[in-house]
Amino acid sequence: MRIVLFGRGGKVGRVLGPALEAAGHELVEQDAAEAAVDFTAPDAVVPNMLGCLDAGIACVIGTTGADLTSLDSAARDRGLPVFFAPNFALGAVLMMRFAAEAAAFFPRAEIVELHNEAKRDAPSGTARATADLIPGEVAVHSVRLPGLVARQEVIFGAPGETLTIRHDTSHRESFMPGVILAIREVMKRQDYTYGLDRLLGLT
Repeated sequence: MRIVLFGRGGKVGRVLGPALEAAGHELVEQDAAEAAVDFTAPDAVVPNMLGCLDAGIACVIGTTGADLTSLDSAARDRGLPVFFAPNFALGAVLMMRFAAEAAAFFPRAEIVELHNEAKRDAPSGTARATADLIPGEVAVHSVRLPGLVARQEVIFGAPGETLTIRHDTSHRESFMPGVILAIREVMKRQDYTYGLDRLLGLT
C-alpha cells in the first residue's frame, strides 16, 4: 500500500518508516497515498488528517493529546475510514483490558504513567483511556524524565491487599505490529474507529 507517514523524523516515525517498508508498503507523498499514518504532535494531527480526508485518503492516528471530534464527523461525512488508538502495543491493550476487569472487584484505583520528557501530553492517551474504563474518580500521576520510553501501572487497593497491573515499553518497535494491523484493517471500514482492541476482537 502507498502510505504517507506524518512524523517520519520523530521518535516513532524513525522506527515505523523502515517497518512499513519491510512489511511491503511504499512511503510516498500525500498526493500519491492510499493511506496516511500520523505520529506527530497534538497541534498538527487534526490539520494533517483533515487534509488527507479532503484528498480521499484513509487515516491511522497514533498521536495523542488532541481533540479528534472533527475527524469523526469528517470521516462520516466523506464515508472514509479513520482509526485512532491511544496505544498500539499489544501488551498495553491487554493491560487496559485487565484493568477494566479488575475494577469490578476493587473499590479504588490510581494510575502512574511514565514517559520520556519529550512527550507533550500529560496524562498520556493510554492513561486517560484506562481511567475511562474504571468507575469513579481515578487519580493519574504523570512522570516525564529522560531515559524512559513508556510505562504504566494501574494500582488497585482494597482492605488488606493491592493489585498492580503494569506494562513497560522498552522500545518503540512494540508499536509496529499494531500499526501495521491498523493499516490493513482500516481499509475495510468507512467511518471513525477507536481502539486497537476492536481490531483484535477483544470487544
